[in-house]
Amino acid sequence: MISSPSAASASSSKSASSDLFDQSALSALAQRLVEAARRAGADAADAVAVRNISQGVEVRDGRVEESERSEGDDVGLRVLVGRRQAVVSTNDVSGDGVAKLAERAVAMARVAPDDKYVGLADPSLLARDFPDLDLLDPKVPSTSELAAWCWLPVLASTAPTCARARASR
Repeated sequence: MISSPSAASASSSKSASSDLFDQSALSALAQRLVEAARRAGADAADAVAVRNISQGVEVRDGRVEESERSEGDDVGLRVLVGRRQAVVSTNDVSGDGVAKLAERAVAMARVAPDDKYVGLADPSLLARDFPDLDLLDPKVPSTSELAAWCWLPVLASTAPTCARARASR
C-alpha cells in the first residue's frame, strides 16, 4: 500500500493541515480494498491509495485574480485470479464503491489471459525502512503567501534596476 484550510486560529489551521497529511485513513482504505477483493474471489491483491492536494493563485496587476484549490483521494487495486490479473482505479470510495470496484476487478481478471509472470512480490523483497527524503512541506500556504511568491521572479528580474535607481538618488 502506498499512501500519499483556512481556519480561524493557528491551532485549528495546524490541525486541518495535519489531517490532510494523515496517512492512516488511506492505509485503512487500501486494506479495505484488498479485503474486498479477497471476498470477491481474488486469490491475491494489492492496493495503492494517494491523496492529492493542489493550490494555485493567479495574480494580475498586483492583485489576486483567481485562486483555486483541489483535494482528492485516488485508489488503485490490482487483483490476481490464478495467473490472470486486472488493475482498476477510482476516486469514488463512498458507500459501496469499494466493494463494487473489487467485484469489477475480479470479473475483469477472470477474462484476462494467463500470464506466467504475474504475481505479487515476495514479501522478503519488500522495503521495510524508508529514508526521510524530505519530499513534503507540511506547511499549507495561504492565498496571500502564494500571491506574494508570484512576485518573487518579477522582483528578482528588476533587482539590479531597483538598486541602480536607489544608488543614483
